[in-house]
Amino acid sequence: MSLIGVVLAGGLSSRMGRDKALLPWRGRPLIEHQIDTLLAAGVHAVKVSGDRPDYRGVTDPVSHAGPVGGIAGIAAACPDGVLLIVPVDMPCLQPSLLVRLRDTASTAGCVRFTDHVLPMRLQLDARCRDALHVLLTSHDKRVRSLRALQERVGVQEISLPMDEAAQLVDCNTEQTWREVNA
Repeated sequence: MSLIGVVLAGGLSSRMGRDKALLPWRGRPLIEHQIDTLLAAGVHAVKVSGDRPDYRGVTDPVSHAGPVGGIAGIAAACPDGVLLIVPVDMPCLQPSLLVRLRDTASTAGCVRFTDHVLPMRLQLDARCRDALHVLLTSHDKRVRSLRALQERVGVQEISLPMDEAAQLVDCNTEQTWREVNA
């Protein structure tokens, strides 16, 4: 079964005010850091969601559909398998947490950490593809959430101690970005 890493990097970065994927993190763009984090976690390949030609990004099939749209685009470009999905704006995430997601025995379609929708392991199969289709074609844009996708495919949560949960800070604003870089 293929294990594909996914970096969600197709957002507008409106709260940040600049492209989060290109923020400098330890001497290189944050998107490259996340790609390397996924590779260190043992994925077979990495796909990037969003219009990112420099990273062979996969454009969302429905514009402004959020992370669900990004995952749908990746799903259309991949065979069935397992997706290990990270947001581009989570610089403190360590490969060891992704390995825990990867290796957790579960029959659920999704595995995530308690109180966090990302990162996640998603079983890409007919059930997941159907759920993505339903969410993307819904007239109610509010249902296009990662939480809704996870609930549709079934979700298992893994608890984390506080010190490890600190790795899951996402940098959506300049304030958070400054705090992480302090």
